[in-house]
Amino acid sequence: MNRPGARELIEVVLDPGSFESWDRPVEPDPSYREQLEAATARAGTDESVLTGRGLMHGRPVAVLVSEFGFLAGSIGRAAAARITDAVLRATAERLPILASTASGGTRMQEGAPAFVEMVRISRALMAHKATGLPYLVHLRHPTTGGVFASWGSLGHVTVAEPGALIGFLGPKVYRALYGEPFPAGVQTAENLAAHGVIDGVVEAEDLPVLLDRALGVLVDPATPPALVRRTGEPGPADGWDSVLRTRRQDRAGVRDLLRYGATGTVRLTEPDACVLVALTRLDGQPCVLVGQDRSQRKAMGPSALRQARRGMRLAEDLGLPLVTVIDTPGAELSAAAETGGIAAEIAQCIATMATLTVPTVSLLLGQGTGGGALALLPATTVIAAEHAWLAPLPPEGASAILHGDTSRAPELASAQRITAVALRETGTVHHIIPERDDDSAESLAVALAAECAARLAL
Repeated sequence: MNRPGARELIEVVLDPGSFESWDRPVEPDPSYREQLEAATARAGTDESVLTGRGLMHGRPVAVLVSEFGFLAGSIGRAAAARITDAVLRATAERLPILASTASGGTRMQEGAPAFVEMVRISRALMAHKATGLPYLVHLRHPTTGGVFASWGSLGHVTVAEPGALIGFLGPKVYRALYGEPFPAGVQTAENLAAHGVIDGVVEAEDLPVLLDRALGVLVDPATPPALVRRTGEPGPADGWDSVLRTRRQDRAGVRDLLRYGATGTVRLTEPDACVLVALTRLDGQPCVLVGQDRSQRKAMGPSALRQARRGMRLAEDLGLPLVTVIDTPGAELSAAAETGGIAAEIAQCIATMATLTVPTVSLLLGQGTGGGALALLPATTVIAAEHAWLAPLPPEGASAILHGDTSRAPELASAQRITAVALRETGTVHHIIPERDDDSAESLAVALAAECAARLAL
């Protein structure tokens, strides 16, 4: 496979002719000068990283790009100083940072002094992120060791090139230390994406599209609304009827909300993830969206809730509004969930969302069952579709507790005041979107997206 070097990647990602180098000449370390001079001749660069600024579809950005051809992209003190200086300059100039790594980690020729430089790089990046500036990471083959365990793993969004070796301890070192090969298929970009360690796998030539979408949400201002808001009051509410409506397979879900009411979406989870996290623009309003994907038909386990909390923190870090979409059969009930800390994860989601300083909107879209729903509820504004509902258990579960079987579920769906109208009366819901008998998934999704965007714009 032909993998691009640092200069090639810069040409692929940035607007033609826009790159301006920030790098000053490096004085070779005399203790291994010959190796450094040979590396320069071979790689065509004076160090293992290139830094500078350029334009990405007209937007100013800073770039940090590893050159693996220079001593396996290893980071010595000179390279670390170059990275740190570039991060500090990007922060001072209020620039997003695009980093692309390809490195074996710390430079062994320099030992501990180079090793601890990863702390200084990380500190500078955290200061950059603390100002609300985006940090986007692209992991190339291979990225291991201290680079992966520092600036390679601090991105707001992190993707990797296909087939890339990505791992903490390289397989060659593992075999030398332990006398056996590292298990195959673990330290691959695809496996890490499947386990939610990174956000996706992207070809180099597709990077400009991804980066343009991400920066479109993270940097570009809101645009005027284009969708029509739905007015009117909901009709009489029947709890059991609402429960049955929200369980229909053709009812709008979070995917429909993104398909029909959003643009420029960047998914930060795998396609089959139980909880979806995305950077998107709802009717022109940039936001982070977190929601249960009802098409997966899964309860929310500890890992799904951790993913949700990651989305909440991302919104706070970037200063973006947060929209949570509640449409869930509830939190997972299993031995694995209990030992995985399901109750603590629900509590952490509630606490995190309740203390965010960015604007927050919760959209009660369909089923709102138990702790899984509560974890996504505590927003400044709560909007509900007319037939959405919220309950500590599904009505069948409440009936089993109170009456020993599920036969009284329809009765309890009314008695427990779970409907959107009842929730508005008690102050839990602030605004209800009327539904129509002829609503398609598209028409309901558009109405809900328009209302969410309007609330974010207030």
